[in-house]
Amino acid sequence: MPNNALVTLISRILLSILFIPAGFGKLTAIAGTAGYFAAKGLPLPTVTAVIVGLVELLGGLAVLIGFQTRYAAILLGLFTIAAAFVGHLVPWDQANQINFFKNLAIAGGFFVLAQYGAGALSVDAKRG
Repeated sequence: MPNNALVTLISRILLSILFIPAGFGKLTAIAGTAGYFAAKGLPLPTVTAVIVGLVELLGGLAVLIGFQTRYAAILLGLFTIAAAFVGHLVPWDQANQINFFKNLAIAGGFFVLAQYGAGALSVDAKRG
């Protein structure tokens, strides 16, 4: 059986690599992101773009290094469920349906991480 701390670290890396570049991309292309959010009918699209970008980038970094991991995992899990409903709830479109269920699966991974914590190879463990 592999070392639990190593498995947890790998899991954190795999979960975070989706969110860090996505958040960075949104924050470095605010106008395009805001346009997409406006087309989805989201309120205050520029403000929403900044908030979403920050949640993805900072939440992803927190999970990656294992800092305040339980809180970051809950935030990203809830965020990912919301993104599934806002961005991928198109039942007649198979591609969106797949992404909808992928988002739910990712959220499940975050909730497991929130339950069990970041593991020994994390900032949280070093802080006690």
